Amino acid sequence: MTKEERSWILQDFGNSAYSITITTAILPIFFKGVAASQLPDATSTAYWGYANSLATLLIALLAPLLGTIADFKGVKKKLFAAFTLTAIISSALLATVGEGRWIYALVIYIITAVAFNGSSIYYDAFLTDVTTDDRMDDISSKGFGFGYLGGTIPFVLSLGLILSAENLGLTVTFATQMAFLITALWWMVFTIPMLKNVKQKYYIEGEPSKIKESFSVLWKTLLEITKNKMVLYFMIAYFFYIDGVHTVITMATAYGVDVGVDSDRLLIILVAIQLVAFPFAILYGKLAKVFGARKMIMAGIITYTVISIYGFFLKTELDFWILAMLVASAQGGIQALSRSYFGKLIPKNKSAEYFSIFNIFGKVSSIFGPLLMGIVISITGETRHGILSLIILFILGAYFFLKIKDEKVEEIA
Repeated sequence: MTKEERSWILQDFGNSAYSITITTAILPIFFKGVAASQLPDATSTAYWGYANSLATLLIALLAPLLGTIADFKGVKKKLFAAFTLTAIISSALLATVGEGRWIYALVIYIITAVAFNGSSIYYDAFLTDVTTDDRMDDISSKGFGFGYLGGTIPFVLSLGLILSAENLGLTVTFATQMAFLITALWWMVFTIPMLKNVKQKYYIEGEPSKIKESFSVLWKTLLEITKNKMVLYFMIAYFFYIDGVHTVITMATAYGVDVGVDSDRLLIILVAIQLVAFPFAILYGKLAKVFGARKMIMAGIITYTVISIYGFFLKTELDFWILAMLVASAQGGIQALSRSYFGKLIPKNKSAEYFSIFNIFGKVSSIFGPLLMGIVISITGETRHGILSLIILFILGAYFFLKIKDEKVEEIA
């Protein structure tokens, strides 16, 4: 493994701490229990939802333009550094959130979310710079795999600090604030190799265009995608199946509560998913060398189809554990290989622009899965019917993915 590949993987090892600590587990609880403690529960939950929606909208509007600009010589690294450092600093600032400061908390969180997602676009785009096509599946899988491990370590440390706060003579609020500092510090340490060792090898000559011209370039790229059948079918397939993947990830905890799993057990299961997902993500990359990335992505789609069916029959905590382990076995692998498969399809000198579109497809699609579940649950009155409805997304994803007839991937001319 080269120095550039190791540095790229270490960035995922570091930034995954943000995903589990700030996006998924600790900050949402801290926001409701401390920052917005004076607000009614329904109101604070609604405000949290609005903040997430606004952050998603902002990155959706900014990403294509920033991706287009980043493909020019020397720009991608600067934008990656700017977005990453902004995300790290704003994550650390969450430690200054106190009781009743819910507006301040939401503003800081929105900044972290936009900066994190922006940095992720450039991080993904650097995959084409740090490795070769024949190693891309393996490196992408290792990034996801070590990311699960890297996200779990500071989360467990933070959780231990919070649970032991009283024994250590600390308040739970202070311990939680320290968790945000731990997350930011962890992320910063493992960002240094990326900033030091990774360089933009593929680029477009010249200077970044004016905003109007950048949108013109973006439109031209979208037309290129529609003319290349392999890329077009992949993007449509990805839109559907990754929507199903994200929906299972985001709705699993709520579904566990509905079937009677204790909240403490859910937290344990969340950590277990991260630990199990680590080796399985790497395994997907190894198996892709033997069977090809296309077959392994299909294996992931089939696994998630089974998850949707099994979820319908779920009744006990043991059933939920089985469901969680199935999710852990596939979630990293299917995302990692989708990233590397796309990376081999696109022209390397336009990687930031193409990956901005790739990321936007993933984010926009994530709106429809929860919406589909919500509608079905509302009509039937049964949560289990909602998870079963996700089969539609995986069937559509598989249909369009199978339209990619050839395992060989070629760059767009």
